[in-house]
Amino acid sequence: MNIIEATGLGKRYGRSWALRDCTLAVPGGHVVGLVGPNGAGKTTLLSMAVGLVPPTMGRVTVLDGVRAGSPDALDRIAFVAQDAPLYKNLPVKDMLHVARNLNRRWDGARAASRLDDLGIAQSKRVGELSGGQKAQLALTIALARRPDLLVLDEPLAALDPVARDDFMQSVLAAVATDGISVVFSTHVVAELEKVTDYLIVLGRGQVLLTGEVPDLVAEHGTSLEKLVLACMRGHNLEAAA
Repeated sequence: MNIIEATGLGKRYGRSWALRDCTLAVPGGHVVGLVGPNGAGKTTLLSMAVGLVPPTMGRVTVLDGVRAGSPDALDRIAFVAQDAPLYKNLPVKDMLHVARNLNRRWDGARAASRLDDLGIAQSKRVGELSGGQKAQLALTIALARRPDLLVLDEPLAALDPVARDDFMQSVLAAVATDGISVVFSTHVVAELEKVTDYLIVLGRGQVLLTGEVPDLVAEHGTSLEKLVLACMRGHNLEAAA
């Protein structure tokens, strides 16, 4: 099953293409790292995959051929944006109540248990939480939807190293427990090798490299970080070895 499949996908804003001629097939059962410099088209690709933005050209499907943005797709995908839509003046328990009313699939017991395990009091206001706790709350809401695909757009950007590690360990635990597929975008290349087993590199609005991480590392005879940096800088990949 392909969790994301795009054919000739593109998005134009005015005269500028944020993404162009994107064709890829991302197999399920992976933690997929979507990497590229700022402005590479990462957020645009993910936004079209989860149905937030319509493509200018081409098509994109998810979860084995389901139309992106369709009711079936929306029920089965959980999306966490970099600036998660959390209401800072609400207590955490009310934030959960809002999320429950917005989603047809909801596991309240799991959300409550997860917050207890993290030591996040439901009586506390969202605005009083640390950056790491807010990220974990957003992840808790996403996982309470029991998704088949979890999409994370730059989830680590505003977190300190400890919070980043805690967040990704939580994601990996969910993968192990629920068997979900994950796609997360980042420009922090050093984070990739510890958590991903499939890679997509974007640059200048186009797909530069895709594949399973062990295969890519073996093929080019170098570390994943060096490979990605060479690809993003436009170097010959053989020079990364």
